[in-house]
Amino acid sequence: LLFLSETGGKDRRSGLILTIPLCLEQTSMDELSVTLDYLLSIPSEKCKARGFTVIVDGRKSQWNVVKTVVLMLQNVVPAEVSLVCVVKPDEFWDKKVTHFCFWKEKDRLGFEVILVSANKLTRYIEPCQLTEDFGGTLTYDHMDWLNKRLVFEKFTKESTSLLDELALINNGSDKGTQQERERSIDLNFLPSVDPETVLQTGHELLSELQQRRFNGSDGGVSWSPMDDELLAQPQVMKLLDSLREQYTRYQEVCRQRSKRTQLEEIQQKVMQVVNWLEGPGSEQLRTQWGIGDSIRASQALQQKHEEIESQHSEWFAVYVELNQQIAALLNAGDEEDLVELKALQQQLSDVCYRQASQLEFRQNLLQAALEFHSVAQDLSQQLDGLLGMLCVDVAPADGASIQQTLKLLEEKLKSVDLGLQGLREKGQGLLDQISNQASWAYGKDVTIENKENVDHIQGVMEDMQLRKQRCEDMVDVRRLKMLQMVQLFKCEEDAAQAVEWLSELLDALLKTHIRLGDDAQETKVLLEKHRKFVDVAQSTYDYGRQLLQATVVLCQSLRCTSRSSGDTLPRLNRVWKQFTVTSEERVHRLETAVAFHATAEKILQECPEQPEAFNEMDQFDEIEAVGKSLLDRLTVPVVYPDGSEQYFGSPSDMASAAEHIREKMKLVSLKKQQLRQPEATTPES
Repeated sequence: LLFLSETGGKDRRSGLILTIPLCLEQTSMDELSVTLDYLLSIPSEKCKARGFTVIVDGRKSQWNVVKTVVLMLQNVVPAEVSLVCVVKPDEFWDKKVTHFCFWKEKDRLGFEVILVSANKLTRYIEPCQLTEDFGGTLTYDHMDWLNKRLVFEKFTKESTSLLDELALINNGSDKGTQQERERSIDLNFLPSVDPETVLQTGHELLSELQQRRFNGSDGGVSWSPMDDELLAQPQVMKLLDSLREQYTRYQEVCRQRSKRTQLEEIQQKVMQVVNWLEGPGSEQLRTQWGIGDSIRASQALQQKHEEIESQHSEWFAVYVELNQQIAALLNAGDEEDLVELKALQQQLSDVCYRQASQLEFRQNLLQAALEFHSVAQDLSQQLDGLLGMLCVDVAPADGASIQQTLKLLEEKLKSVDLGLQGLREKGQGLLDQISNQASWAYGKDVTIENKENVDHIQGVMEDMQLRKQRCEDMVDVRRLKMLQMVQLFKCEEDAAQAVEWLSELLDALLKTHIRLGDDAQETKVLLEKHRKFVDVAQSTYDYGRQLLQATVVLCQSLRCTSRSSGDTLPRLNRVWKQFTVTSEERVHRLETAVAFHATAEKILQECPEQPEAFNEMDQFDEIEAVGKSLLDRLTVPVVYPDGSEQYFGSPSDMASAAEHIREKMKLVSLKKQQLRQPEATTPES
């Protein structure tokens, strides 16, 4: 039965040839009947109308089996069978055959039955329509035909079932409402077999059939019209066309479903992002409204805000991904989804940008608050340093250190001014940001919270202003005190300088003011210069006295005792007394010298013709007395009130001055002698 087949050969009436090979083994008539029914269902009605020629190969079977098969043909296919050729073996069956004559039973059987040897079969069928088993030339591979038939049957079954499933899916997607379409697609969404696999099988089968049909005789396989009829190439092509059509529709349905699913997923994710940002995200920002009251508090708020930003970043990453997916769908150009996609994109962008703006605003606000508190802390430290400097009593060593301290004080005050100005700028900027907070305000009224922040900022600025004002007042007092101290030191230094100048004048008077002049005129000039010299010393002394009086007033104002004015005044008075004594001695000597030189010059210049002059001998005695007195004063030191003594010039200087006076006294003495000689000679004459 395995080889029961239609070989593709045809009889002289163009009817199909059906070959039934029998074997020695027991043959099941039921299976044979089923096989015949299957084989007879393959040809078209047109082929069946031309009838069948059945070759029953009984060469390897028994007569009773052959007989049973022939009789069965009467029951299975009496109308389609026109001739039955029973191929007998070379050794004919026994005589039992003669008891059943097939030709007599033609009317009852409905077809003609002949017994023929294999070599005589060509009388009824052309050799080219017979296989090699019956001496013909028709090439036929039963296993090849059977394999292809199985492939065809499998393809037909799968494709038919697949077409029904695809038609159900596709027809369900064409229903009216969206919900009905989704419900239908959900129930029958996946076919039982892979459409791609079935299509590939059909294409391979069709390719094999086409190759079999168009191969020439050189390929060793000849083509007969039975190929189209038995393997149903047109049916394969029709099934493939139907499959392609339904599969294309199915792919479109899947694409629409995938797009709808993707759209729903995007919509769901968008709503998740929107709901979180407008819900927990916004709530986090609503609870964070303060700016802190110090650097540490502001830094803690910044750290908390960074944690909030970190949570938002995860959702913003989802937003970026969703935005890319929506942009890709928009670029696909499906007009029916454009409106919905754009609405989703706009909603997502609005919420994300609004939340990002709020985060950025909050971050900027906290940064501004941190900068404000940082400037406030620096300013507070500067004020503390300035206050500490002002609270320490000033005890400088000299005026230069006071000037340096005063300069440092002014620099600190200027730095405080700049710091307060910077604090005001930072505070005003922070207040402006807080006032702008009401424009969006995290979706709630923040008047109360803002008032606390505003009060804190204004309180800090006012407190710094008051502290700065107090420091300025203290700086003014300290500046006045330090300027007075500078004046005090200056007065003390100038007073000490006056003492030094007066001492230098005294020293110059003693060491350089030693000449008494060579004549009365020169001595008068020296006397006039000395008076001017004394006026300078008097001015120096008066200047020193005024400075010392000023130091007394400044010390009383500063409520302190001067460290140097206590001995400066006695020194000044002592030097001045010494200078006065010395000056008086100098004046006395110069005046004596003037009298001496004037008298001496008068005597020396008188002529002998004036006899009245010679009678005044008392003048000679007077000038000798003045000269001796002057010489005596040159050898006497100046005695100061404290008992100390000082000489004018050096001994050699004094000796030189005394020698000049002695010479002039000799001249006067000589003049006296000259005047006396005439007086002595007169009586003798």
